[in-house]
Amino acid sequence: MSWMYEPWPWYISGPLIAATMAALLFAGKNFGMSSNLRTVCAALGAGKNCDFFSFNWRDQQWNLYVIAGAIIGGFIAMHFLSDNPAPQLNTEVITQLKQKGFESAGNSYLPSELFANEAFSSFKTILILLAGGFLVGFGARYAGGCTSGHAISGLSNLQLPSLIAVVGFFIGGLIMVHLIFPMLF
Repeated sequence: MSWMYEPWPWYISGPLIAATMAALLFAGKNFGMSSNLRTVCAALGAGKNCDFFSFNWRDQQWNLYVIAGAIIGGFIAMHFLSDNPAPQLNTEVITQLKQKGFESAGNSYLPSELFANEAFSSFKTILILLAGGFLVGFGARYAGGCTSGHAISGLSNLQLPSLIAVVGFFIGGLIMVHLIFPMLF
């Protein structure tokens, strides 16, 4: 049963994503993880301090099921459907990352140099994670949604702002990887 441990090919995963989007469109819903986080914040009472979170979150509680499904699905995939939790990286990429101090490159899904408990003893790592979190949060709010919402839901609805946002996400990613990341490490 080695097929269970292989990534699903595009001709299976693509139609599943399309079917999910069609169901959401017919239900009048929009998909995106940042809207799920907004629903969680509203449910936890953030609307008392910020008007952005002041809405009837119960109308959006289906978003909470999306979060639960993502967490449960990720757990099942990692622990029961994966025989190798490390992504397959090009050997040149692994070599470059190891030269920059990422000894876990090619051996783990997340670099332990940034995400292990020991990483939080480094002021530089904490600063990078805080700055990155701020930029992601600011960007998702400024763009009116996150990468998944714009790239999957917005493009499915043929929304020009989503196309512009997705192009911006890719440009930002390229700038980060090729210009900023090398300066940080």
